[in-house]
Amino acid sequence: MLIELPIIHTIIINIVLWFIIHMSLSYIMILLPSSYINIKSWIYKDRKWELNGKIYEDIFKIKRWKGLLPDGAALFKKGFRKKQLVSSQKEYLTIFILETCRAELAHWLVILFSPVFFIWNPLWAGFIMIVYALFANLPCIYAQRYNRFRFQRILKDK
Repeated sequence: MLIELPIIHTIIINIVLWFIIHMSLSYIMILLPSSYINIKSWIYKDRKWELNGKIYEDIFKIKRWKGLLPDGAALFKKGFRKKQLVSSQKEYLTIFILETCRAELAHWLVILFSPVFFIWNPLWAGFIMIVYALFANLPCIYAQRYNRFRFQRILKDK
C-alpha cells in the first residue's frame, strides 16, 4: 500500500471507485464507434478449450444463471440490450455479435483496473479487489462468449 487511509475511507473509496470504473467504462464502450471493434480479433476468437461454447453449458451451467445477470446496456440510452433476443434476422444477429464483443471488452477492461486498488489497500485487500473484479466480470464475459458462439453457429446455417 502506497497510501495509508483510515479503514472507513478505504472502504468508501473502494465502493465509489468500483462504481465509477464500471459505469465509466460501460459508457465509453457504448460511445465507441462500431468500426473500432474488430470481431475477428484474437480476444474474441473461440479457444479450443471452450469447445465452441459447449463448456459454458456443460461445465458452467450458464443456462441456469445467465438470466440473472444485469444488462448494463439498459442503463444508457444508446446501449444495445442483450437480455433478450428480439429477432433471428441475419442483420440483427450480426449486430448482436458485435455488441457481445463490445460488452466482453468492457468487462475485461474493468478487470484490468483492479491492480489500482493496491495503492491504498493493504496487500490482502488488494487481492480481494482482484477476486471481486473476477467474480463480478467473468460471468458476464462467459455469457457474452456463449451467446456469440451460439449466434455465429446460427448465422453459419443461414
